[in-house]
Amino acid sequence: MRFINPIPFVRDIGRARAFYRDVMQLEIRADHGNFVLFEGGFALHEGRSLEKTVWKQSDGDASTSYGRRNLLLYFETADIDAAFARIAPEVDLIHPVETQAWGQRVFRFTDPDGHAVEVGEPLVT
Repeated sequence: MRFINPIPFVRDIGRARAFYRDVMQLEIRADHGNFVLFEGGFALHEGRSLEKTVWKQSDGDASTSYGRRNLLLYFETADIDAAFARIAPEVDLIHPVETQAWGQRVFRFTDPDGHAVEVGEPLVT
């Protein structure tokens, strides 16, 4: 067995698709309407349809965010300052670029569904 990828639930698949394609600059590998797979294995699934598939019911509350402060989506980039300059105006920042205790520079923000996203520079070991 091997782990493939996390699949965050999203309320508006069109908005989420556009955010990860345009703001995060991820390339779409497959788009099945309610499921989008990006290069590198990151994927999104429209929440109401996946709730019905997995649990055979939907919570039906379109106003509640799927982001629950219990998941962090992590991305890396070689140019953290350029990524911050491009992404920061488009998102709700959690914090700007900061050096972590382990020496890595990162910034964090929330995506359109409230999921926490971290962008960091590659950690040199």
